[in-house]
Amino acid sequence: MPELKTTALETSEGGGLPICVAALYKFTPFDDCVSIREPLVKLCCELGVKGTLLLAREGINGTIAGSEEAIERVLAHIRQLPGCAELEVKFSRAASLPFHRMKVRLKREIVTMGEPDINPLASVGQYVSPEEWNALISEPGTILIDTRNDYEVAAGSFSGAIDPHIRKFRDFPAWFRAQRARLLGNGTPPKVAMFCTGGIRCEKSTAFLKEEGLEEVYHLQGGILKYLETIPPDQSLWKGECFVFDQRVTVGHGLAIGTHGLCYACRRPVNNADRESPLYEEGVSCPACHGERTDEQRARYSERHRQQNLAALREDEHIGAVQVPHHAQEG
Repeated sequence: MPELKTTALETSEGGGLPICVAALYKFTPFDDCVSIREPLVKLCCELGVKGTLLLAREGINGTIAGSEEAIERVLAHIRQLPGCAELEVKFSRAASLPFHRMKVRLKREIVTMGEPDINPLASVGQYVSPEEWNALISEPGTILIDTRNDYEVAAGSFSGAIDPHIRKFRDFPAWFRAQRARLLGNGTPPKVAMFCTGGIRCEKSTAFLKEEGLEEVYHLQGGILKYLETIPPDQSLWKGECFVFDQRVTVGHGLAIGTHGLCYACRRPVNNADRESPLYEEGVSCPACHGERTDEQRARYSERHRQQNLAALREDEHIGAVQVPHHAQEG
């Protein structure tokens, strides 16, 4: 795919905030993920880099954060891995480390779709730059599909996008097959444009649609994050904020930190209206999950939250501190 020419040094958004956050992925064959994992873990820990990286036979995916120099060194290491010279990276800034730990996990897929025959390296949709995206999705007849999970769509999306209301990305193929006739009709297949947070889910979703026989399949190069970084608010067709997979929870235009918090009971984003609800209790429940949990569970969450607050007063991380979910980095 065309490389997005961005480096940490070129990323000025964030008003000089000290922490560099790098979201990255690359589909490339790895024959021995175990041998790749240990040196990567060691380097990240030595440099104080934190976050989560996923390794699978199909490539690497994840988000890491640290000082600018540390992130550059880790990325230089990753770019030396087989097929990773043109690693896809999106940068943003944070006031403090948005992760508590560094994890490098071995997985079957770097983004879980559950379709073993789908190979983005063999066939993928056409990439559309952020600058050309508005024109494409404004064309009459273009079908615009948000491939993200329901809790992400709730924070924001493009105007007119179809929300599949899926809980996990692996639900997307079944949703499309069930909705295919309604979406496409019986005539000439229309243009289908899809988008996700950083671009990785669309590598697989567009490959899947092409496998299903569609030809005019497009996806947003660099994902929502690149669009929000690139397109000025007065030219944007994006509404709301974009859920991200770290302690920032959401970001807006210019990748500025958003207004959403996180419900640590269900891991869904919560907005200001949610926080005003009588069903919202910090660390315990939100309007979306209150009816999904028992009184016993909420009591357990309440005690956990109390212990975390006590640990914070001692300036010590509680051993049971809840982490922002990585969701298999968009899985």
